[in-house]
Amino acid sequence: MRSLAKSRIRAVAAAAATVALGCTALAAVPSTASAAGGSLAVQYRTGAAGATADQSEPWLKVRNTGSGAVQLSDVKIRYYFKGEAAGDAYRFACSWAVKGCANITGTFGTLASPTATADRYLEIGFTAGAGSLAPGADTGDMQLRFYRSNWQPLVQSDDYSFGAGATAYGDWTKVTARLGGAQVWGEAPEGNGPTDPTDPTDPTDPTDPPGDGPTLFDDFNYSGHTDARIAAHGWSVRSNSGGPGVPGATWAPENVTFASQGGNSIMNLETSTAGSGESTKQTEILTQSMKFRNGTYAARVKFNDAPVSGPDGDHLVQTFFTINDLKAPMADDYAEYDFEYLPNGGWGESGNILYTTSWETYRPDPWEAVNAHTESRQSYAGWHDLVVTIDDSAITYYIDGQLFGTHGAAYLPERGMSINFNQWLIDLAGQTSTTPRSYDQQVDYVLHVKDQVLTPAQVNARVSAFRTAGTTFQDTVPAT
Repeated sequence: MRSLAKSRIRAVAAAAATVALGCTALAAVPSTASAAGGSLAVQYRTGAAGATADQSEPWLKVRNTGSGAVQLSDVKIRYYFKGEAAGDAYRFACSWAVKGCANITGTFGTLASPTATADRYLEIGFTAGAGSLAPGADTGDMQLRFYRSNWQPLVQSDDYSFGAGATAYGDWTKVTARLGGAQVWGEAPEGNGPTDPTDPTDPTDPTDPPGDGPTLFDDFNYSGHTDARIAAHGWSVRSNSGGPGVPGATWAPENVTFASQGGNSIMNLETSTAGSGESTKQTEILTQSMKFRNGTYAARVKFNDAPVSGPDGDHLVQTFFTINDLKAPMADDYAEYDFEYLPNGGWGESGNILYTTSWETYRPDPWEAVNAHTESRQSYAGWHDLVVTIDDSAITYYIDGQLFGTHGAAYLPERGMSINFNQWLIDLAGQTSTTPRSYDQQVDYVLHVKDQVLTPAQVNARVSAFRTAGTTFQDTVPAT
């Protein structure tokens, strides 16, 4: 996210993509529930029954039909719908819930196998504060809603999970439930079920494919930012001026440090401020070469919600991304693929939010962007396994082994990119104090395997193999 224009991305509505979704034949509607394991059931009613509405209102209850207690933090519910237009952004809200809206999360994702009635889903999750369900108990009302970010009307009548006649709660198999990653209720749209061979969440042999293509692996085992091996291994610790971030801020290479944790080397990016541009020090490390294109990218990153010291609240961005240079406004060979975590909001958001964004191109002035993004409004404090894969048809994002979002062929890269980590401040509006404060983002490792799509399990196996062999760095990716 080195582009100065990035600081404006969320201040405007998400841009529309350049291609529209095609129509296919209607998928067959299942008539019976799939309750493998019989541990959960989902009931549904609609709070907005019109074929067209300002917002969709799926009201849900989750019931424990098993014989043991169920931790709600292990439960994920998916409501499937057809997007209004490619690139449209959606917003989730909870109007009221017995378990408390603060304990309910909503994440939007894109289906790997779109159908005529579904190409997206809203995934409902629960925080630890939601507690557990005893056998036979249910969550009570969850009065949920979602809407287009531009508040234009949405059509519900063509949405897979919508039921115009469901004005009272009843079992609803067009909504799926997962417990601990395993689907235990409902039927996903055709081609997206847990047994479909194209389902990216299917368990696979972590050694098939072996992931032995040209590879970059770095365990970030360095002594400090001046360690000569950093440059020798193809990295640059940024010190030059420029965006993104607060005007007048500097990029401080000395704030990129390395330390051992549990016998493993960890890279730390520290960003600090005392409430002015001149006092703001941001951090970034990036590959010198833009030789990375299709394949698998992975990193283990620790996001932090709170500062190490000083008052909290700054509009901070913590990232892992790939990018190349914009040669001209709206140039069609620009590419960028981001994981961006905002612990204190920003870009019009008031709280925690994580974005994955795939860029086709943009124009800085006047602002115009062509991108797709998936977001989740919840805390991501702590360590997370981040994986993005790029093949000839899609860009797919995973967090902690779970599919997070899929973006289509319109956003594929036309040329190589660099690999980057940075931490920076959008502005100084989140915290106006002049008391010094600092924030940390940690990175455990980075992996890229050229032209091979690995599952998260295969990524873990590949990293484990490097560490078992005592390999702290390898780069066999050709320059072109």
